[in-house]
Amino acid sequence: MGFILLEGGAEFGGRMADPDRQAMRRAGGPDVPISIIPAAAAPDNNHQRAGRKGVDWFQGLGATNVSVLPLIDSASANDPEIVVALAKSKLIYLLGGFPRYLGQALDGSRSWQVISNAYLSGAVIAGSSAGAMALCEYYYNPVSSQVVKGLNLVERICILPHHNTFGKNWVPQLQKQLPDIILFGIDEETGALYIASSGNWRVYGKGKITLYHSGQVDICEAGEEFALETGVS
Repeated sequence: MGFILLEGGAEFGGRMADPDRQAMRRAGGPDVPISIIPAAAAPDNNHQRAGRKGVDWFQGLGATNVSVLPLIDSASANDPEIVVALAKSKLIYLLGGFPRYLGQALDGSRSWQVISNAYLSGAVIAGSSAGAMALCEYYYNPVSSQVVKGLNLVERICILPHHNTFGKNWVPQLQKQLPDIILFGIDEETGALYIASSGNWRVYGKGKITLYHSGQVDICEAGEEFALETGVS
């Protein structure tokens, strides 16, 4: 089993270096293949710019083998060349953007099957904002104000990205719609890394993780570890 990194947004800048360096280290170091998936940024035609920014960011952290894959829709998610590239990757990073579009692009695709297998084989699967949202059992689609089934790599949680700015405003509605699900608030420039070998999450970056579950609110600061009663596929 590998590692899962869920980030709250404002990626590729500032204190997001903390969780991203950890992801690179857990993946095997700066020379391992890193693949960036820009699909969530495709609806507003931002995928190329965001992808280039991601490459520059990871290279600035010392990465020597990072690339953007042209995975931007459900058709390209089944492209054989992209599937092969993902199979070789040790760190797979899903950009932010539109969570519903990303989820639909990956759901049931060959790329998603390879990503899931990569995690089981020890790779790091990372997502920021929409990327983190789609990886979990449920996510909130702000465009339609509806709860949607996610890719379910992490069971029983729903991510609230940008928690310190606007994500916290989703809490009252989602507590009603998902009463048995852990609402997992992640501040900007902050990430939570799941380490399968220990079953714990560890907080990195500028802000906090805020967990809403069973009528309780728990806050975890950078450097703290916590465990959740969730499943990881």
